[in-house]
Amino acid sequence: MALGKGAKGDDRTAGIDLLDAAALARLGNLELLAKTVVEGFILGLHRSPYRGFSVEFAEYRPYVPGDDVKRIDWKAYAKTDRHYLKLYEEETNLACHLLVDASASMGYGSGKEGSPQTRTKLEYATRMAACLAFFMMGQRDAAGLAIFDDEVRTFLPAKLRQSHLQRILTELANAEPGGETSLHEPLHRAAEAIRRRGMVVLISDLLGDLAPLAPALQHLRFAGHEVLVFQVLDPHELEFPFDGLTEFTDLETNERIVTSARSARTAYLEGFNRHQDAVKAMMADLGIDHVVFDTSQPLDLALAEWLHRRGRAG
Repeated sequence: MALGKGAKGDDRTAGIDLLDAAALARLGNLELLAKTVVEGFILGLHRSPYRGFSVEFAEYRPYVPGDDVKRIDWKAYAKTDRHYLKLYEEETNLACHLLVDASASMGYGSGKEGSPQTRTKLEYATRMAACLAFFMMGQRDAAGLAIFDDEVRTFLPAKLRQSHLQRILTELANAEPGGETSLHEPLHRAAEAIRRRGMVVLISDLLGDLAPLAPALQHLRFAGHEVLVFQVLDPHELEFPFDGLTEFTDLETNERIVTSARSARTAYLEGFNRHQDAVKAMMADLGIDHVVFDTSQPLDLALAEWLHRRGRAG
C-alpha cells in the first residue's frame, strides 16, 4: 500500500493500514516476543523526573502495602470500598520518542509496482514506527513522534492514550518525502523539545553529512535518553546491482548523471562501505545500538530478529 497522497479517507483506516495484512497475520507471535524483550530493556531505565506535577490522569491501580497512603483516591474508595492509587501519564514505565526521517532521499524505493514488499524507505520507516508505537503503548508505555527533513515538520509529545496512538498512526500515514537531509538540526530541536526522559529511536537512512551528527546524538544522550538508531536502506543501495548505461537522479537536488553502472560500481561500493564503517564507528563510540534494516526484508520478521538479538545480548 502506498502511503502519503495515496492514504486518504477515514483517519482510523489510514492508521490501521500501516500494519499491513502480512504483518498483522504474524502480529501475535511478534507481540509475545516484544512483550518479553521490551519489558526487559525498559525496566532498567530511570523513571520520569516530572512525576505527578501538572500531568494528565492516566489510570488507577490497586493499593499495595508500602505505597504512600496520601496518594489513595478516597472518592474511589467511597464508591468501590477498595483502595486505589491515581497514576498519571508521567508515571508510565517509559516514554518512547520515535524520530522519523522524511527527507527526500527516504522516498527512494526499488520494489516493483504492486509488490507486497514496501517500496520506499519512508514507507518502511513509517510502518516500523507504527509497529513500535503499537507495541510500546501496548506495554503501557507512552509514545511520541517527530517527523523531520531539514526541520521538524511534526512533533507529538509522548502520551499514553488510545486516541494519541491514533494521532501517531495518522501522522505516519500522511508522511511524504520532503526536503534535503539534515539530521543534526532536527535532532538538536528534538532534544530541546522532549521533556520526558526515556528512549529515543531514530529511523533514518543516515545518508547525510556525518560530521555534525555525533554532537546531535550526544545531545540526546546527555539529556538522559537511551538512543537507538535504525538505519533503513534499500537493497539497491546496499548492493548496487545496476548494469549498462544508467541514469541516476539525486532525489534531493534533482541532479542527473548518465554513466556506465558497471564501471561506477566499484567506486560506489567503496564509498558506501567507508560511509557505513564511519557510521558504525560513531555509534560504537557513543554507545548507541545501531541496526541496519534492508527494506526487502518483511518488517515483522526484521523487528523480531532484532528483538531476539537484543534479548540475547541483555
